[in-house]
Amino acid sequence: MKNKLFSIVITLCLTLTFTPSILAQDSSKWSLPEGAKIRIGKGDIREIKYSPDGTKFAVASSIGVWIYDAQTAEELHLFTGHTNLVSSISFSPDGSMLASGGHDNTIRLWKVNTGRLLYTLRGHRHGVLSVSFSPDGSMLASGGNDDFIRLWDVITGDLIHTLRGHTNAVLSVSFSPDGNMLASGSRDNIIRLWEVNTGDLHDTLRGHRHGVLSVSFSHDGSILASGSADSSIRLWDVNTGDLIRRIWVHKTLFGDKEQVSSVSFSPDFRTLASGSSDSIIRLWQVITGDLIRTFEGHTDRVRCLSFSPDGNTLASGSWDSTIRLWNANTGTQIRTLEGHTDQVCSMAFSLDGSTFASGSKDNNIHLWNVGTGKQIRTLEGHTDRVRCLSFSPDGNILASGSWDSTIRLWNANTGTQIRTLEGHTNSVWCLSFSPDGSLLASGSADDTIRLWNVNTGKHLRTLDGYPADVYSVSISSDGSTLVSGGWDSTIRIWNVKTGRHIRTLKEHKDQVFSVSISPDGSIFASGSADNTIRLWNVNTGEHLRTLWGHRDDVFSVSFSTDGKTLVSGGNDNTLRLWNVNTGELIRTLSGHTSWVKSVSFSPDGSTIGSGSLDGTVILWR
Repeated sequence: MKNKLFSIVITLCLTLTFTPSILAQDSSKWSLPEGAKIRIGKGDIREIKYSPDGTKFAVASSIGVWIYDAQTAEELHLFTGHTNLVSSISFSPDGSMLASGGHDNTIRLWKVNTGRLLYTLRGHRHGVLSVSFSPDGSMLASGGNDDFIRLWDVITGDLIHTLRGHTNAVLSVSFSPDGNMLASGSRDNIIRLWEVNTGDLHDTLRGHRHGVLSVSFSHDGSILASGSADSSIRLWDVNTGDLIRRIWVHKTLFGDKEQVSSVSFSPDFRTLASGSSDSIIRLWQVITGDLIRTFEGHTDRVRCLSFSPDGNTLASGSWDSTIRLWNANTGTQIRTLEGHTDQVCSMAFSLDGSTFASGSKDNNIHLWNVGTGKQIRTLEGHTDRVRCLSFSPDGNILASGSWDSTIRLWNANTGTQIRTLEGHTNSVWCLSFSPDGSLLASGSADDTIRLWNVNTGKHLRTLDGYPADVYSVSISSDGSTLVSGGWDSTIRIWNVKTGRHIRTLKEHKDQVFSVSISPDGSIFASGSADNTIRLWNVNTGEHLRTLWGHRDDVFSVSFSTDGKTLVSGGNDNTLRLWNVNTGELIRTLSGHTSWVKSVSFSPDGSTIGSGSLDGTVILWR
């Protein structure tokens, strides 16, 4: 018997059956981690695949796999279990199983109708980037960040072959229609053709100048299409290895600009669809290489494409966090599916706790109803990702800081922009209001802290001294003291009224990403890239204690309203709750599949919000 280089997990104790009553529930409450009450956002979009019968399509996301009804676009299931983002999915030929490959180095096989986890396949040493069923459904191929391709027996879970030869990550794998050959595209710019039965290398196709992002066979297996980061699509003769045709998607005098992230043949194989980083989908005639039409509507890179089995519909997923369904024959848009979200970099609760704001890599600010998880409105204006948010003490103003170097003040009730504060010459990392709301402090990658008059927008003073980025600022409850943390591993304490530097604290061994002063102003907490949280006396700068528990960078810390509890979020994908008086770890909250960048208590202390690079906000009890 072949050695098993993985563990097979059969879930016998939990079988999810999705009855109509469950389908009627809000999907934001599906598959929640322990202690959570709602999840906002569906994660970002990695891949889309139609089921063989065309009744469903699946979306690989940063939090799991979503299954949709192809006709109504309603959510049917959410498969969770991967502990990092899901990068690739593949339906079995009969549509009964779905394989998912994740950055947690595992492949998981699911029962499509019930959502039951059948197996977990282990063996890749780094993230799994591509998975594909063989045409007869007996075999599964996987390509990974470890540069290897692995072939698995679907029935037993046995590892059949490990294919070695690529010198960089394997980004795409695809079986020929007869199942005898496997094509692989890699970041090493090379396409390799493999004999499936023996695992031997059949041919090597060279010509792309940058990574091969996608490969796809024609219906008879005679042609292979490849899409690359060098802005080209190439059609290859599989039998001879010769280049048949090169199609430039975008070409300039100064070099190649656009990456071709996905190529997909139509079911009749007469046309080829391509998605690229210029946000445009293009349909090409296979025989001539002529451009037939373009599909325009996405506002960011098109990451993935999939034709419905009848060829009438094309589904696309983009970095703009939308899924779009198109009439493949006319190029008209049928439907846009929203709800998937890009990386959440920041979040903040309103004064009454009924609303929270999230800032995202999509350059926008989203306001949400805490009770229902429904989006209230979107605030648009920033031209780069929103890195920090803060509500004024009276709850009427929302301040936002962005990588576009500006701070914007918004009417929190109407969403209208009040004014823009300009002066920073690099990204704005952090914001803090004074207790009376008249003053706003900002820290920036331009190495400065600036103080602003909120009512007029006037720049009051600049606090200098940092040799590099200021990542966090916090103003005390009496408005007299400001604490800051930065790239140089130091914490600095300032007099707000005079701008005078009071002292520098140097106990942290790496960058200080977050500082927060307790509600009574007596102590403050700091979170650092040295994996620790430290508690300090505000008045004396005395180091009180160190909190150990996070296994990686601590990005955010926040006190409860009564000051007795501290919550922290970090690079280990967890939130941790601490007893401030004793330093004891109270609880660890797990459920995010990527870094937790922002944490905050609701004003009444009953809810904790966490924003993550997995594209979701989770509200915890």
